[in-house]
Amino acid sequence: MAAESTPDPGIPGETEPTSPGGRNSGRSRRPTSGRRKALKVAAWTAAGIVVLGGTGAGYVYFKLNGNIRSVDLDQALAGHRPTKVDNGSENILVLGSDTRAGGNRKLGGGTDDGSARSDTAMIVHVYKGHKKASVVSIPRDTLVDRPECTDTHGTAHPAAHDVMFNEAYSTGGATCAVKTVESLTGIRMDHYLEVDFRGFERLVDDLGGVKVTTTRAIDDPNSHLKLSAGTHTLGGQQALGLVRTRHGVGDGSDLGRIQLQQAFVKALVDQVKHLGVFTSPTKLYDLADTATRSVTTDSELGSVNSLMSFAGNLKGISSSHMSMVTMPVQYDTADANRVIIDEAKAKLVWKALKNDRPIPANASHGTATGGAKGVVSSP
Repeated sequence: MAAESTPDPGIPGETEPTSPGGRNSGRSRRPTSGRRKALKVAAWTAAGIVVLGGTGAGYVYFKLNGNIRSVDLDQALAGHRPTKVDNGSENILVLGSDTRAGGNRKLGGGTDDGSARSDTAMIVHVYKGHKKASVVSIPRDTLVDRPECTDTHGTAHPAAHDVMFNEAYSTGGATCAVKTVESLTGIRMDHYLEVDFRGFERLVDDLGGVKVTTTRAIDDPNSHLKLSAGTHTLGGQQALGLVRTRHGVGDGSDLGRIQLQQAFVKALVDQVKHLGVFTSPTKLYDLADTATRSVTTDSELGSVNSLMSFAGNLKGISSSHMSMVTMPVQYDTADANRVIIDEAKAKLVWKALKNDRPIPANASHGTATGGAKGVVSSP
């Protein structure tokens, strides 16, 4: 199966025609979108809000419980997963999804075709003791071999060679995405969290905005974001613009934008940990309602009680104890709009996570990591 080029649904008119062989036909490099990297970790943060807002009392409990969507990954992937490593660590695949339906149509700027896409993905490794975490971003336009998978509706999808990573989700949803990640890494994903970008916008607004500092001005008409250098409190719409931005920052690629989004994620985590709004019962409920409406989880996390327990295990992790890296990749020499996994460097990352060890610094040396680092930081 040839590689498919998925249009960036959030920036109207940006498409990447492919040749019959699946590679772009000689066009100048136009990097693809990774705008919802923060959305994926927003799902993780949303779980933290649940632990603060879930009271387990009567109507509120059942209302919030009914908001949560879940997927039984163990049943769908039974017998075809890496062995669980019982060393006290946890691995969570966090995705940001664009369902292209309902309210997401307006935010995405495209047609309401009812399909679902995931432009970005993170593996969150929580170390034993739950005081530190490493986050590995997977570029959406990485060319991979997707294994055969069966989606939650029971439809089988044959294996595909040399396809974009985000094609796994658009083909078979959560189960295909998880199986692809486990195939690439050899690491079992203990949990799955997915958040849609409309929910992300509402979540940021319910939090009262997220404070970030830009080290230089950003003016990107494609993402409708214009910020001067300095400290800003971003509302939901601006936050979406920030995590979509690629033009005018770094090398203009998805890789550069990933670094921008990682900085925003740290600011978001700190915002949740230090907000004083949680003394208001109404605010607590609004946050919990938004969070539970925004996420899809694996079946083990598919209840308020389970999310509360899970989030309680993450509360001790501050942004200063989060290591943010991008999966080691190199630009594809046949198509600069695509990247390929640097297998030797990636093995260092996966080995470290399997052994619950810090990711070595040399794992990213000499790779294509983008150039937006330092554009945004938490104040």
